[in-house]
Amino acid sequence: MTDSDGSTRPAPLTATHASQLEHLVEEIGSRASATVVYGEPVTAEGVTVIPVAEVAIGFGFGGATGRGAGAATTGEGGGGGGGVRAKPRGFIEIKDGAATYKPVRSPWLDVVIPLAALMAGAAVPGLARRFAARRRLG
Repeated sequence: MTDSDGSTRPAPLTATHASQLEHLVEEIGSRASATVVYGEPVTAEGVTVIPVAEVAIGFGFGGATGRGAGAATTGEGGGGGGGVRAKPRGFIEIKDGAATYKPVRSPWLDVVIPLAALMAGAAVPGLARRFAARRRLG
């Protein structure tokens, strides 16, 4: 739509647009699951493993009409799109009638956390001495 000053503003959402948006959301949602990303549960030697994933869905849709520099120049347009992101979070292990969730940890956590603790432990005594020396001088 065009304002009195000739600028373009978003067109109102019509029933057709709402229907297209609903179809887009349904289509993306039907395809986003841990099964699609990681496959079906696997059973071997009496143990069933079911993958667990965090799935995020993003989508958008928009349209506009407007008037260009000349009085006869008008136009309209629209579009939409979406995407899916999946991250492995763990798996459910079913064994002997008991289900257990086992998270998948980032290997960096096994390195970064101990390294940060070691560095903090090495730095604290020196910082404590400097702080104590400043208090004596001040």
